[in-house]
Amino acid sequence: MAWLIGLLVLIGVVIAWLVSMYNALVDLRNRFKNAFAQIDVQLKRRHDLIPNLVETAKGYLAHERETLEAVIAARNSAEGARERAAADPGDAGAMQTLVAAEAGLSGVLGRLFALSEAYPDLKANQNMMQLSEELSTTENKIAFARQAFNDAVMRYNTKCEIVPSNIIASAFDFQRAEFFEIEIEAEREPVKVQF
Repeated sequence: MAWLIGLLVLIGVVIAWLVSMYNALVDLRNRFKNAFAQIDVQLKRRHDLIPNLVETAKGYLAHERETLEAVIAARNSAEGARERAAADPGDAGAMQTLVAAEAGLSGVLGRLFALSEAYPDLKANQNMMQLSEELSTTENKIAFARQAFNDAVMRYNTKCEIVPSNIIASAFDFQRAEFFEIEIEAEREPVKVQF
């Protein structure tokens, strides 16, 4: 009879241990999703600022219509990618699409700011200066949120890969999460906003 009680206690300890590992994985997955939600807020803010920026620049850059249209197209692409990634931050494809869309948006914004350097009246426009300051602040917030997200993803991925929690992770289909990384070295630089 004592061996039966010992066996039941051992089974109870093993079950509690497995539940604890499962709960730790769920906690880490929720943490990286929450960290992405912080990025999402800042990306949404960035995307909302861009139409105002383009509208302000439109009067000064009327003959630069192609650049303005490229900014709006890149913004719309990035917004769609943001919505897809926000629906499931663990989806590697959605995260890669978002990274690519944000890189494209940063590139065309860089072109817009470089072009605006040739227009002193635009640089002096109070609305443009305020929007560029807000955009610059948002870019910094995105960088900090991205760092927090990548830290949370690293902790989650590590837990999914180390023994013995990797057994629970594979049994319950915990998928590896993608980092929010910028792959092209030139795009690692923040958008320079100078007016």
